[in-house]
Amino acid sequence: MQFGVLGPLQITVNGAPIGLGTPKQRAVLAVLLVNRNRPVAVDSLLTAAWGDDPPAGARAGLHSYISNLRKLLSRAGAGPDTLVNAPPGYRLTVAEADLDLGRFAAEKAAGVRAAAAGQFSLASRHLAVALQQWRGPVLEDLVDFAFVDPLATALTEDRLVAVTAHAEAEIACGRAATVLPELETLAAEHPFREPLWAQLITAYYLGERQHDALAAYSRLKRALADELGIDPGPTLRALHEQILRQEPVDAALSARTAAVGDVTQLDRRTATAAAGTGAYLEDPAGRRHPLLAVATRIGRLEDNDIVLPSASVSRHHAAVIDTGTSYVISDLRSANGIEVGHVPVRGSTALADGDTIRICDHTFVFHLGDAHG
Repeated sequence: MQFGVLGPLQITVNGAPIGLGTPKQRAVLAVLLVNRNRPVAVDSLLTAAWGDDPPAGARAGLHSYISNLRKLLSRAGAGPDTLVNAPPGYRLTVAEADLDLGRFAAEKAAGVRAAAAGQFSLASRHLAVALQQWRGPVLEDLVDFAFVDPLATALTEDRLVAVTAHAEAEIACGRAATVLPELETLAAEHPFREPLWAQLITAYYLGERQHDALAAYSRLKRALADELGIDPGPTLRALHEQILRQEPVDAALSARTAAVGDVTQLDRRTATAAAGTGAYLEDPAGRRHPLLAVATRIGRLEDNDIVLPSASVSRHHAAVIDTGTSYVISDLRSANGIEVGHVPVRGSTALADGDTIRICDHTFVFHLGDAHG
């Protein structure tokens, strides 16, 4: 039995999909899958399926959905301990290898580690397998449920990181031409994403297309200045200078250096997860706000996990998502946006330990570790 959330929600048995019931029942299953192997509170499931104000009959409806899911899992061959009561709610036990999201996370991590070791062909293969887990937009059949949007945005960010890393590995292997079409498409879709543009510019240059490389840098610089009021970062500026001087670019060294930094973050995240801790946001007063499993909502209303009672803060302003390999902060279409490291965020961005987050007049520092330690 295989489970999928990287595309429409699905369960397959011997390669054939099985029926999963009504949209609300599928929403309950999706939340259990995303929170696999840990208890999910009844209230969280009610909110996911019915919104912030569930009707009087919602709890009975949830019990019915759980019963239906147990039956369909049993018919598919799952044991009785697959979906069980686990205070304060229910727990769905799923092996990481049986879920596309789990396979994506494992292969992405393996690819990053291989690149850090200078094994770029191996890195490319792992990252290609990671990207093959995606069948389409995250939970494409459940987009009308509010919990899907921040989760999908964060996981799409994680996918883009994997795409960039795969391109970097291919370029380091001397296969820049193979990734150019995808890089051109993605750069057009993400006009402010510097790591992606760095790979595009490098691929042009190594393909003896210096004019295109310089033109791409100019487009990026203009977009950053016009829309965000900033210049390209030091890595891109240095690459630009190398191209102007027609100096050789060591793509393998750049790829390995980037991957080593990613592995450092990955190791810290793995260590905190193994210790049963996680991550937290610290405000200037020293207060620590633990990040919750999967999603932590930030905004002005009391139903947020971190409440910021300022008029400039949107009702539901941002969310920090634990994707399994990283923590990603997503702007929930807020009025005044968010900044990470003093750079405005368009959509979402992965967080590194020590990053400064600004939401209107509120500032936090992101830390990996125990909020109570």
